[in-house]
Amino acid sequence: MSRLFLKDPLAVLEPAAAGGIVVEDGRIAELVPSGGAPAAPVDEVFDCSRHVVLPGLVNTHHHFYQTLTRAHPSAIDKELFPWLQALYPIWARLDEDSFRQSVRLALTELLLSGCTTAADHHYLFPKGLERAIDIEAEEARALGIRVTLTRGSMNLSQKDGGLPPDSVVQDEDDILADSERLLNGLHDRSDGAMVQIALAPCSPFSVTKSLMQQSAALAERFDCRLHTHLGETEDENRFCEARFQCRPVDYLEEVGWMGPRTWLAHGIHFTSEECRRLGAHKVGVCHCPTSNAVLASGFCPVSELEAAGSPVGLGVDGSASNDGSNLMEGVRHALMLGRLRTGSASAVTARDALRYATSGSAACLGRADIGLIAPGLQADLALFMLDELRFSGAHDPIAALVLCGATRADRVMVAGRWRVLDGQPVGVDIAKLRAEHGAAARRFA
Repeated sequence: MSRLFLKDPLAVLEPAAAGGIVVEDGRIAELVPSGGAPAAPVDEVFDCSRHVVLPGLVNTHHHFYQTLTRAHPSAIDKELFPWLQALYPIWARLDEDSFRQSVRLALTELLLSGCTTAADHHYLFPKGLERAIDIEAEEARALGIRVTLTRGSMNLSQKDGGLPPDSVVQDEDDILADSERLLNGLHDRSDGAMVQIALAPCSPFSVTKSLMQQSAALAERFDCRLHTHLGETEDENRFCEARFQCRPVDYLEEVGWMGPRTWLAHGIHFTSEECRRLGAHKVGVCHCPTSNAVLASGFCPVSELEAAGSPVGLGVDGSASNDGSNLMEGVRHALMLGRLRTGSASAVTARDALRYATSGSAACLGRADIGLIAPGLQADLALFMLDELRFSGAHDPIAALVLCGATRADRVMVAGRWRVLDGQPVGVDIAKLRAEHGAAARRFA
């Protein structure tokens, strides 16, 4: 087993590693203090004196397929419900080839932004796309990025009082059978897992109460996570009150989802009392600042949720509402929106925002093996350089990544292997990917 010494970083998020990090067999083997040397011989040394080293970023909410419909004329300048209603008929045209291109591009974008683990929420299964989650797993393995693939679902269509059209929903029995198939075939619960499966009925306005309950039972049986959209808009609150005679958090408790197995996307429209309830049950929340700003959905009460005990992570959300897949950019947006919401420049620091995207996100996914730079954890690392003009004059290298607007990593390591080198994804022809994805996207005009 070779030992790699990442020597003398310009800065590192973990102070105990000021002198460097030793990587062995895919894990962090040793943290070297400033001025120190590795305790045992190493086989290779990489000079990190021009790099700021972070734990690999962890994206806890995305919709990879939406890279095909960025800045789409049918959806520009609309809020969530009309935005969805405009795009559902377009997304219904997804096929395996276009979907594979969307996944490959989204994962490549994420890697380039310093992301080493990504959770995708895929809930659209038009005829012919039944293998969507399998395709995601194949693409992730080819790129070498960790993933939590959520088997999303919708079974409450417009004819039944839901939001999506009939063409994109599935029968509950089919959803549960495929969920079980994927859990049996792809869900890896071991330390260092590269692919995990979670169950993710889409939202209160697109699934039945029965599907929520049956998914919770299946998750308990297979020991997997549960994920859904919740508290994103006031429209959702009104829908729940009209259909279920309760608010979304009450609904979550009623269907058996109020527990540490669950993490939610958005979590904007929660009252203080609801934040306390979610925190008491250790329900995780993925903050999606960029998407929330684009759709004018509101501000996630991050500080209240964390204070109550909820893990808070970060997500880019769909590339049709972001309109990108750049998690490092989302870190900066989390800082800015957090300060705007509270009216305090000290309410969210650069290190707070980085914590959301690393250890906070890892906690949302139920993973104790990633998200920090510590001995024994997976060697998932993102290395950024401060050579661009935007960083000139910056005195705190870590704060500079966030405040000066870093967007692209120079090197990215997953499980001890370089997946981005000199700003380029290993094994990916960027020009070819751009051309093929662009051709696929034109079919959705």
